[in-house]
Amino acid sequence: MQLSKEGVLAKANAICKNTLMETLNIEFVDFGNDFVVARMPVNDRVHQPDGVLHGGATAALAESVGSFASHLFLDAEHSVIRGIEITANHLKSVREGYVYAKSTFVHKGRTTQLLNIDITDDNDNLISVCKLSTISLPKK
Repeated sequence: MQLSKEGVLAKANAICKNTLMETLNIEFVDFGNDFVVARMPVNDRVHQPDGVLHGGATAALAESVGSFASHLFLDAEHSVIRGIEITANHLKSVREGYVYAKSTFVHKGRTTQLLNIDITDDNDNLISVCKLSTISLPKK
Protein backbone atom coordinates (compact mmCIF):
# COMPACT_ATOMS: atom_id res chain seq x y z
CA MET A 1 0.00 0.00 0.00
CA GLN A 2 1.44 3.36 -1.05
CA LEU A 3 0.89 6.26 1.35
CA SER A 4 -0.14 9.70 0.16
CA LYS A 5 2.19 12.68 0.54
CA GLU A 6 0.17 13.76 3.57
CA GLY A 7 0.40 10.24 4.99
CA VAL A 8 4.19 10.09 4.59
CA LEU A 9 4.62 13.53 6.19
CA ALA A 10 2.27 12.62 9.06
CA LYS A 11 4.19 9.38 9.67
CA ALA A 12 7.55 11.21 9.52
CA ASN A 13 6.39 13.82 12.00
CA ALA A 14 4.86 11.17 14.29
CA ILE A 15 8.16 9.29 14.67
CA CYS A 16 9.82 12.54 15.81
CA LYS A 17 7.96 12.45 19.13
CA ASN A 18 10.27 12.42 22.16
CA THR A 19 13.36 13.17 20.05
CA LEU A 20 15.61 16.14 19.36
CA MET A 21 13.36 16.98 16.41
CA GLU A 22 10.41 17.48 18.76
CA THR A 23 12.57 19.51 21.16
CA LEU A 24 13.56 21.86 18.32
CA ASN A 25 10.03 21.80 16.78
CA ILE A 26 11.37 20.46 13.48
CA GLU A 27 8.51 19.55 11.16
CA PHE A 28 8.66 17.77 7.80
CA VAL A 29 6.56 19.84 5.39
CA ASP A 30 7.18 18.58 1.83
CA PHE A 31 8.88 15.98 -0.32
CA GLY A 32 9.05 15.03 -3.97
CA ASN A 33 10.81 12.51 -6.16
CA ASP A 34 14.25 13.77 -5.18
CA PHE A 35 13.92 16.15 -2.21
CA VAL A 36 12.67 16.51 1.36
CA VAL A 37 11.85 19.79 3.13
CA ALA A 38 11.60 20.42 6.87
CA ARG A 39 11.19 23.63 8.81
CA MET A 40 12.15 24.86 12.26
CA PRO A 41 10.96 27.97 14.10
CA VAL A 42 13.61 30.51 15.04
CA ASN A 43 12.96 31.68 18.59
CA ASP A 44 14.70 31.81 21.95
CA ARG A 45 14.83 27.99 22.09
CA VAL A 46 17.32 27.89 19.20
CA HIS A 47 19.11 31.23 19.70
CA GLN A 48 22.71 31.89 20.60
CA PRO A 49 23.13 34.24 23.58
CA ASP A 50 23.13 37.27 21.21
CA GLY A 51 19.68 36.41 19.83
CA VAL A 52 20.42 34.81 16.45
CA LEU A 53 19.93 31.25 15.22
CA HIS A 54 22.52 28.89 16.72
CA GLY A 55 24.65 27.04 14.17
CA GLY A 56 24.22 23.80 16.11
CA ALA A 57 20.44 24.03 15.76
CA THR A 58 20.92 24.64 12.03
CA ALA A 59 23.15 21.55 11.81
CA ALA A 60 20.57 19.48 13.72
CA LEU A 61 17.88 20.59 11.25
CA ALA A 62 20.14 19.73 8.31
CA GLU A 63 21.04 16.29 9.66
CA SER A 64 17.40 15.55 10.45
CA VAL A 65 16.14 16.35 6.95
CA GLY A 66 19.11 14.72 5.21
CA SER A 67 18.89 11.51 7.21
CA PHE A 68 15.16 11.33 6.57
CA ALA A 69 15.76 11.77 2.83
CA SER A 70 18.17 8.81 2.89
CA HIS A 71 15.64 6.80 4.89
CA LEU A 72 12.80 7.71 2.51
CA PHE A 73 14.61 7.16 -0.79
CA LEU A 74 16.71 4.09 0.09
CA ASP A 75 15.80 0.57 1.17
CA ALA A 76 14.90 1.42 4.77
CA GLU A 77 13.07 -1.88 5.19
CA HIS A 78 16.38 -3.75 5.13
CA SER A 79 18.79 -0.96 6.12
CA VAL A 80 19.44 1.47 8.94
CA ILE A 81 20.65 4.94 7.98
CA ARG A 82 23.27 6.81 10.02
CA GLY A 83 24.87 10.19 9.49
CA ILE A 84 28.66 9.94 9.35
CA GLU A 85 29.75 13.53 8.61
CA ILE A 86 28.12 16.93 8.41
CA THR A 87 29.47 20.33 7.41
CA ALA A 88 27.70 23.66 7.60
CA ASN A 89 28.66 27.00 6.14
CA HIS A 90 26.60 29.76 7.72
CA LEU A 91 26.10 32.72 5.39
CA LYS A 92 23.52 34.89 7.09
CA SER A 93 21.93 35.19 10.54
CA VAL A 94 18.25 34.91 11.42
CA ARG A 95 16.49 36.22 14.54
CA GLU A 96 12.88 35.11 14.04
CA GLY A 97 10.46 33.33 11.74
CA TYR A 98 11.19 29.92 10.25
CA VAL A 99 14.14 28.34 8.52
CA TYR A 100 13.55 25.70 5.86
CA ALA A 101 15.94 22.88 5.02
CA LYS A 102 15.73 21.32 1.55
CA SER A 103 17.70 18.11 1.14
CA THR A 104 18.74 16.75 -2.27
CA PHE A 105 21.12 13.96 -3.22
CA VAL A 106 24.52 14.67 -4.70
CA HIS A 107 25.31 10.92 -4.65
CA LYS A 108 22.91 8.08 -3.87
CA GLY A 109 25.13 5.02 -3.53
CA ARG A 110 24.18 1.63 -2.21
CA THR A 111 26.32 2.05 0.93
CA THR A 112 27.17 5.74 1.22
CA GLN A 113 25.23 8.81 0.26
CA LEU A 114 26.04 12.52 -0.02
CA LEU A 115 23.30 15.10 0.41
CA ASN A 116 23.19 18.84 -0.06
CA ILE A 117 20.96 20.73 2.36
CA ASP A 118 20.20 24.39 1.70
CA ILE A 119 18.79 26.32 4.65
CA THR A 120 16.65 29.34 3.73
CA ASP A 121 14.52 31.82 5.66
CA ASP A 122 10.90 32.93 5.22
CA ASN A 123 11.98 35.21 2.34
CA ASP A 124 13.92 32.42 0.56
CA ASN A 125 17.29 33.97 1.49
CA LEU A 126 20.08 31.41 1.69
CA ILE A 127 21.14 31.11 5.35
CA SER A 128 23.42 28.06 5.38
CA VAL A 129 24.73 25.43 2.99
CA CYS A 130 25.24 22.00 4.53
CA LYS A 131 26.60 18.69 3.30
CA LEU A 132 25.71 15.40 4.96
CA SER A 133 27.25 11.99 4.37
CA THR A 134 25.14 9.01 5.39
CA ILE A 135 25.78 5.31 5.46
CA SER A 136 23.27 2.55 4.86
CA LEU A 137 23.96 -0.49 7.04
CA PRO A 138 22.13 -3.82 6.91
CA LYS A 139 19.60 -4.35 9.69
CA LYS A 140 20.56 -7.14 12.05
